[in-house]
Amino acid sequence: MSADRSTSFFHAFTQPAALTLFLFGFASGLPFLLVGGTLSVWLKESGVSLEDIGLISLAGLAYAFKFVWAPLVDRFRLPLIGRLGQRRSWLFAAQLLLALSLIAMSMVTPMGSLSSFVMITVVAGFAGATQDVVVDAYRIEIAPAEQQGALAATYTLGYRLALLVSGALALLLADHLPWALIYQLMAAIVALVLCVTLWAREPERPAVIASHEAFWPALAHSVVGPFKDFFSRYAGGLGLALLLFIGLFKISDQMLGVMALPFYLDCGFSKTQIAAVSKLFGVWVGIAGAFLGGAVVVRWGVHRTLLVAMLLGAISNLLYLLLSQYPANVNVFVAVIGGENLSGGFLGAAAVAWLSSLVNQHYTATQYALFSSLVTLPGKLVGGFSGFMVADMSYSGFFIFSTVAVIPALILFAWIVPRLQQRTR
Repeated sequence: MSADRSTSFFHAFTQPAALTLFLFGFASGLPFLLVGGTLSVWLKESGVSLEDIGLISLAGLAYAFKFVWAPLVDRFRLPLIGRLGQRRSWLFAAQLLLALSLIAMSMVTPMGSLSSFVMITVVAGFAGATQDVVVDAYRIEIAPAEQQGALAATYTLGYRLALLVSGALALLLADHLPWALIYQLMAAIVALVLCVTLWAREPERPAVIASHEAFWPALAHSVVGPFKDFFSRYAGGLGLALLLFIGLFKISDQMLGVMALPFYLDCGFSKTQIAAVSKLFGVWVGIAGAFLGGAVVVRWGVHRTLLVAMLLGAISNLLYLLLSQYPANVNVFVAVIGGENLSGGFLGAAAVAWLSSLVNQHYTATQYALFSSLVTLPGKLVGGFSGFMVADMSYSGFFIFSTVAVIPALILFAWIVPRLQQRTR
C-alpha cells in the first residue's frame, strides 16, 4: 500500500464523521431487537402463544416500508426543531419518539393490555425505521464516495454493539430485573443518543422546499424520480427481476428471527445462557463475518461474493437441526450460533456492497431505503406466520423449509447477473 493510500485509509477511519457514524450506528441498532427478538422473550414469558408472538412481530413491518415516507424525510422541514438542520431535526424527532415509545411499552406491558402494547410497539418500530432512513442519508451526505466504506464499517460496528446491549445485556438483566425496568433503561440510552444528534455536524446539501406552494410538486418529483430513474437504468424485465430478487435473497437468513429465541428457551437454555452465547458471542462472530465478507468483496467482487453468501446463509439454518437433537447442550449451542452468525455477518456485508452498487447517487436516500425495505419485507411477512408454521411442521420442518426458501433467489440470481455484467461492459 502506497504512502498516499495509507494516509487516505487512516484519514477515512479517523475523521470525525467516522465516530459520528459509529454512534449513529449504535442508535440504529438499539431498537431493532427491542421490537423483535428480545421482545419475543418478554412476550413468551408473559404467556403469549407462539402464534401470537409471530403475528405481533409484524409490528416491526415499518422497517420494510420505510421507503414510503423516505421522500418526506428528504423534502419536508420539521417545524420548531428544523433549525437543527434537515437531517438532525428528523433524527432528533425519531429518537425522541422512540424513547417515549419504549417508556410507554414499559408502563403498559403485555400482561396489562396486549392490544395497547402492540399499538405502542408499532409506533416504536416506526420511530426506529425513520431513524434508519435519516442515518443512511446522513452517511451518504456527510463524506465523499471514497470514504463511504470506512463510514459503513464504523456504522456496522456501532450497530452490532447496540445488538449486544438490546440483546445480550437485556436478556442477562431479565434474569434479575423486571422487563418493564429494562425497557426504561433502554429508553434512557436513547435519550443519551439525543445528545450525539445535537452535537453532530449537519451535512451540506441543497436547501429543502420551504414554501407551501412548491412543496407538493417537489415532493411528487422526489417520490416518482427515484423509481423512474431505477426503471430507466434497468429497463424491461430486469428492473422487476432485481426488485423481486432483493426481496428474496436474504429470506432464509431472516425468517428464523422471530422463532429463534423461543426455540432456545424450548431447548432448555436459560436467558443468561442465551445472552452469553447467542447475543454476546454471536454478535462478535457476526462482526468477524462482516469484516470477512468485506475483504472477500474486494478480492472476488460483489456478484461472486453474494452468491457464496446466500448459499452459506441458507445452509447455516440446517445447523439448528443439530441443536434440536442435542437440546440444552451448551457446546452444540456455541457451535450452531458461531456458524449461523459468521454466515449472517458475511451475507450482510455482501448485501450492503451489492445493493450500494445499484444506487444512483442522485436518489441515494430514497433508493437505498427502497432496497433495504424490500430486503426486510418478505422475511417480516413470513416471520409473522412463523409461529403457525412451527405449530404445523415442528421446529425441524421449519428449519428445513427456511433453507430451501433460498432456491427462488438463486434462480433469479443466475438470470440477473449476466445481464448486469453486460451493462457494465
